[in-house]
Amino acid sequence: MTINRAFIGHRFSAAEPYEVSRVKIREFAEAIDDPHPAYRSPEAARALGYPDVIAPPTFPIVITGIGSAGSPIFDPEFGMDYSRVLHGEQRYRYRRPIRAGDLLSVRGLVAEIRDAGPHELVRVETELSDADGEPVCTAVNVLLSRGTAAGGTGE
Repeated sequence: MTINRAFIGHRFSAAEPYEVSRVKIREFAEAIDDPHPAYRSPEAARALGYPDVIAPPTFPIVITGIGSAGSPIFDPEFGMDYSRVLHGEQRYRYRRPIRAGDLLSVRGLVAEIRDAGPHELVRVETELSDADGEPVCTAVNVLLSRGTAAGGTGE
């Protein structure tokens, strides 16, 4: 079954902001085994010019991953078979680091669905903005659906 192209351009958002805490940042840094002190110590972060601990560069996956609130990709109408999905690509464009105390609003867009040989690629772009509406980070996530393109091996 091919993915429903009617979802291209679909916008979504989380019902409420994500509150970034020191605990979540520390847990994430521990999970990825990154010992940088600015992820754990407010003093170390302040010494680098930040008001509080900052998050590792890949932290937005916690908020913007494929299961992010409001994302349509789990909607049966979307047509994605998760037994065929691989994480193809992940990129982040930062305006500033994410830091403890941030209240981040999440707005996403299904930017592209296209064939790549027998596979399909789904590109989701998600914007994180702070409580003042200022952009913090854009996450670009590409999922690969194996063998589901028209003429692919998935049917």
